[in-house]
Amino acid sequence: MDLIVSYLNGVPAFLSYFGIGIGLTLLFCLVYVRLTPHAEFALIKENKPAAAIAFGGALIGFALPLHSAIAHAVSLADCVLWGVVALFVQLLAFFAVRALISDLPGRIARDERAAGIFAAAVSITVGLLNAASMSY
Repeated sequence: MDLIVSYLNGVPAFLSYFGIGIGLTLLFCLVYVRLTPHAEFALIKENKPAAAIAFGGALIGFALPLHSAIAHAVSLADCVLWGVVALFVQLLAFFAVRALISDLPGRIARDERAAGIFAAAVSITVGLLNAASMSY
């Protein structure tokens, strides 16, 4: 019985960090779709795989360092701070790819999968590096 009680004592912390994780992920999605010139959700509804691949990669690229922030956080505020850092780094990754690939938003909108795959690969790579760098 004591074992069950000790596990239940961790539920509030779990809910707090999980809630922060969901909230930061939603914030990332809202900011990302506002800053990218192509309409990700509309393109995904139109069954454009390039948009889903690029957005999915960005989402994974954000979730990787967010995972690290949650796993290593010393407080809820620390977790939020590093989650916001992850958000900005992932946005910078998009703008870097956009600078490298001419008309990236147009290519994604035209469902050019190579552009979507490359954008996703860069997002995930940056997310992995970002997560690994959060070793404090």
